[in-house]
Amino acid sequence: MSGAVRTCRRPPTGRPYDGRHRRPRAEALRAGCACGWRGAAEYPLDWDAIGDQPLDEADVDLTGPLADWNAHISLVRDKAAPPPEPLAALLVEIAEQLTATAVDAPLAALPVGVLERIADRIGREAAGALSDADVSAEEVAAGLGTTYTKALVLLLAAQDG
Repeated sequence: MSGAVRTCRRPPTGRPYDGRHRRPRAEALRAGCACGWRGAAEYPLDWDAIGDQPLDEADVDLTGPLADWNAHISLVRDKAAPPPEPLAALLVEIAEQLTATAVDAPLAALPVGVLERIADRIGREAAGALSDADVSAEEVAAGLGTTYTKALVLLLAAQDG
């Protein structure tokens, strides 16, 4: 999941507004997540203290929105179906080795894009198995701790792959 902190005012384009380009400026921050969740609490911005700095460069206290987002992510993790422990441990080990290789020998780490192709293939197989078992998008959403729409997109994207 991505996200964390968003501003509360949106321009006509629908994109999050960051307070740049003068008025209107965002009045507050709140947490947000790529799954569509938005935090209820708003954290006011002090534009007198921020001045003309771009919001992402200002010394703004993000403690509240980040705490809200972390709480949301914890709930999502608790609901999500975890991978089997041996697989989870293997994925952690692979990530650590790839990170070290990217630092020590970036050229050697570049070809690991094959992992994306493997993941795509496995995703298609998993989506096919779920479809064959008549597992609904609602059940997938509950199992992954996400929304119906996100689950449906995952299933359809994997099947189209």
